[in-house]
Amino acid sequence: MARIADADLQRLKDEISVQRLIESAGVELRKTGKDWKGKCPFHADDTASLTITPSKNLWHCFGCQIGGGVVDWVMKLKGVSFRHAVELLKDETALSSLAAGAAHSAEPIKRSTVRSLPPPVALDADDRALLLQVVSYYQQSLKDSPEALAYLQSRGLNHPELLDHFKLGFANRTLGLRLPGKNRVEGAQIRSRLERLGVYRESGHEHFNGSVVVPVFDEFGQVKELYGRKITPKLRKGTALHMYLPKNPSRGRGVFNVAALMADTGASKEIIVCEAIIDALTFWCAGFRNVTTAYGVEGFTNELLAALKSHGVKRILIAYDRDEPGDRAAAKLAPELMREGFECYRILFPKGMDANEYAQKVTPAAKSLGLLIRQAQWLGKGEKPSCESVSAPAMPDRQELEAKEAIPRHRTCASSYQNNSEADSSLAAEPVSADASTVLAAGAASTAAIDVDTLPVQRDAVPEPLADVSAAEVLLHFGEGAKARRWRVRGLAKNLAYEVLKVNVLAGCGDAFHVDSFDLYAARARAQFIAQAAGELGISEDVLKADLGRVLLKLEALQDAQIQAALAPKTSAAASPTLSLEEHAAALALLKSPDMAARILADFEACGVVGESTNKLVGYLAGVSRKLDRPLAIVIQSSSAAGKSSLMDAILAFVPEEERIQYSA
Repeated sequence: MARIADADLQRLKDEISVQRLIESAGVELRKTGKDWKGKCPFHADDTASLTITPSKNLWHCFGCQIGGGVVDWVMKLKGVSFRHAVELLKDETALSSLAAGAAHSAEPIKRSTVRSLPPPVALDADDRALLLQVVSYYQQSLKDSPEALAYLQSRGLNHPELLDHFKLGFANRTLGLRLPGKNRVEGAQIRSRLERLGVYRESGHEHFNGSVVVPVFDEFGQVKELYGRKITPKLRKGTALHMYLPKNPSRGRGVFNVAALMADTGASKEIIVCEAIIDALTFWCAGFRNVTTAYGVEGFTNELLAALKSHGVKRILIAYDRDEPGDRAAAKLAPELMREGFECYRILFPKGMDANEYAQKVTPAAKSLGLLIRQAQWLGKGEKPSCESVSAPAMPDRQELEAKEAIPRHRTCASSYQNNSEADSSLAAEPVSADASTVLAAGAASTAAIDVDTLPVQRDAVPEPLADVSAAEVLLHFGEGAKARRWRVRGLAKNLAYEVLKVNVLAGCGDAFHVDSFDLYAARARAQFIAQAAGELGISEDVLKADLGRVLLKLEALQDAQIQAALAPKTSAAASPTLSLEEHAAALALLKSPDMAARILADFEACGVVGESTNKLVGYLAGVSRKLDRPLAIVIQSSSAAGKSSLMDAILAFVPEEERIQYSA
């Protein structure tokens, strides 16, 4: 089961008031001191034993001896599981309907079999429509899952249009929470149909649970296949990382990204054929849209071959993994394709690597993958039909690449838009001959000189966002033409804590704009801003959501830089003072003195600070502990005008100015 992210749980606990939730369930509350009291709906209560503590956002019943937070309340009120309660709290419609859940009765609340969440599928839809509805639900689940989005980012799959173009999704076991109970007729029927389609298993579990889901569509937009990739490596022994729908000969597996084959690109149409869907998505994100995939090393289907022939593809570049199975499969596939009349090339990655791993290690991926395409190995006999011969440098194997710490890697969504043309020149070696057994792979040192417009496949580059950063505001621009969006952010300088990012945000398009101040880390505030901005600007919420995500990442980077700058010690340009022999001897004498504490206090008194002996010593120890690996820290707490600042100033006067860091509330 996909784990509910701690951040999601914390947001629910922070943003939903347990007091308001309980009141909405029909419980009358009265204020008693700092708390609120009411009659517990879970037992016959005449003494108002239910207590709510708003400062902690918790509730407790002294009659039932139960309590907790917002999630615990919904679990008890609705008789549902933990995950079901979380989904109810996340769903605005279901959250507003919780008011009907309470009844002041001594009867225990039983586990509910009537779903409070709206079903994401039509119970009377045919199989084709049903699969499309499941795909749409998974797609929305992915957009709401930081965990799944983080996985895609970790694989470098962070193109802003990727999710909507391929309708990527995430199966997190919440589909069943929105279907009628399996003990009801309609619930049993819909589950039986989903099991027949392969979405559910005989055990009653979702087939793709815990997986990013990639649908494969035909040219008419119907779902032909679903591919799932687990997002966590910590799986039970024997659990498959990759999975598909159970084989259905009548449906076939379809052709991934069939639009690439159908595109009219002239007489010499080229298609990149990968070994896996993740690799194909990697090429697509790098701008190489003429890409499709087999379903594993033994998964080049007759359906794919027929599609390549029927759509007039002339040249095929095989981009299988550079390992023993991939080499063996490519060697078997190439002769079969050439017998069908295709020109065949092999894109050669470093030994032991695939397209996705290579694209992350040698950045920017658009140039590094482009150079590998240029250097693709001709697999036919004689001269290449129409490609200019280019000498290729040798490429280190996977172990050599991993040993080089200088290779830049993707870290966040924002990193894929940075103009990173620097490369590690040590990746290139002496040229080698181009025969069938030679590793022809691109060195990152050569990428800067390659003209990507002359590549043998069509490339659609990712536009880099324009940003203008000043002390007063941050300006970012996305898109082009009539739909170009501008974002202005003010107030970033006030955010010197990692937990808060409260700023003033303006989103504009043409003459229309929407502006508001809110905390970018608050999911509900972001969603509200996006919804209102979409109405003002006439732009879809998905586009604005992607924009705001990139704005957030940019602001995080700027915020981190300003926090680090604020925490950095204020160093003096003057040379560090040196001690004379006499001063050095005096310092050692002080350190070795048995009455050193008394001497320190005497120094304080000589400076005019009397009394507070313990506080002065503790503060002095904290000041000199700055040289330790784990220095001490103190907080001076007292009533107003009691001399906190004076004590702090006196202590800091004993610390060299070039090493002094002073904080004050």
